[in-house]
Amino acid sequence: MKDKAKGPAENPESSRPESPLPPALPSRYSRPYRVLVADDHPVVRRGLRAMLESQRGIEVCGEASDGLAAVDLVKKGKPDLLLLDLTMPEMNSLEVTTAVRECSPETEVLILSMHFSEELAREVLRCGALGYMLKSDADAELLEAIDRVRRHQPFFTSKLASAMAQNFMDGTPEAGVDEKGKPASPLTDREVQVVQLLAEGKSNKEVAGTLGVSTRTVESHRNHVMHKMNFGSFSELIRFAVRSSLVAP
Repeated sequence: MKDKAKGPAENPESSRPESPLPPALPSRYSRPYRVLVADDHPVVRRGLRAMLESQRGIEVCGEASDGLAAVDLVKKGKPDLLLLDLTMPEMNSLEVTTAVRECSPETEVLILSMHFSEELAREVLRCGALGYMLKSDADAELLEAIDRVRRHQPFFTSKLASAMAQNFMDGTPEAGVDEKGKPASPLTDREVQVVQLLAEGKSNKEVAGTLGVSTRTVESHRNHVMHKMNFGSFSELIRFAVRSSLVAP
């Protein structure tokens, strides 16, 4: 008895369920965000590593226990972010930040500190860091800080940001007092307008058109702001304007 005619041979591959889609990439990014942790205390480094590695899309690419090692690892690995303790042996954080900005401009620097100091925050900004936060706030704010820096936005620990913004709006002791005895604002209303518009990404020409003045006038206001605020580059003032809520991030 002849066997019944068989149909076309089944392709074993056709009986398998369709392959699932590849794993979703981290939100908005196509590769892990590589972070180098630099702190002279092993316990702190381990704690930071554990916190960061628990987050999808973040990779701790190395650790450094002193400033020289941090700079060397940045040169070799070109991480996206250097998470740097303020007080490091061999090289302090200001020296490290300056060196990192020179050898790896694409690497951002976020400073961790035990010290609540507006002046220190200003100093690390002048050296090229993009953020400054207190270690005591790390549990609550570190991931937010990294997210902001990842988007090339400055970050200051909330207490410090509030103090800096208040001082910016109220003026500094060197700015003098008004007729009522209150601290005088270091910037005029028009200078604040110029800073706001420039921080929003407008060019000098666009700012001039918005305010109905000449481009030369805008440049003059910009130079006056630089002088009054004692900033080495206008980008420092822009960063501060964003973080102090003069403009939306």
